[in-house]
Amino acid sequence: MSNAVVVVAGGKGLRMGQELPKQFLPLVGRPVLMHTLEVFYAYDPSMKIVLVLPQAQQEYWSQLCRQYDFSIPHLVAEGGKTRFHSVKNGLTRIGDASLTGVHDGVRPFVSPAVIGRCYDAARTFGAVVPVIPVVDTLRQVQGSDSQTVVREAYRLVQTPQVFDTGLLRQAYEQEYISSFTDDASVVEALGEHIHLIEGNRENIKITTPFDLQIARALLPCST
Repeated sequence: MSNAVVVVAGGKGLRMGQELPKQFLPLVGRPVLMHTLEVFYAYDPSMKIVLVLPQAQQEYWSQLCRQYDFSIPHLVAEGGKTRFHSVKNGLTRIGDASLTGVHDGVRPFVSPAVIGRCYDAARTFGAVVPVIPVVDTLRQVQGSDSQTVVREAYRLVQTPQVFDTGLLRQAYEQEYISSFTDDASVVEALGEHIHLIEGNRENIKITTPFDLQIARALLPCST
């Protein structure tokens, strides 16, 4: 069975407080996004990788690839006005892959073991999401009131979220609604069950300067 991944990288860097979009920020010598693509290529060199970027960022990405001699094979699709529309655009370029994952471009620390578990489980269950337990105490806020909730009932969601390709394509034929916050929510709207597997805690999403500090500390341990 052939594998594909749609890597979504449409960030503008607003929370990072920098003009350079977060996916292009340097991380131990290379842009964040290159580290992300490398981990999928290392897992499966035959995997079809589709990178979704805003049109305005594509020439800059090409320059970076030349500058860093980045040669991992990948296709580029145009970003949309929301993540939903970006993923939908990416799906047009994956060809006949049996399984398709969707991954955040600024999550360069997903482990090969987690990628493997996601794709392996998707062959059986069709819709798979990696999650990790909540370790902090949670409070639910309603107006000026709040109350503690049972953290064991919650999980933090990561990517890649991996699906049977036909199912994922069918899900993205739906009309967009604001509650589609990730791919699982889109597939779930069809009435499909989402299977959870264990993620890895290092698989952080780099969105703030603090996240970037953590990433710089993590990278030597992950290569």
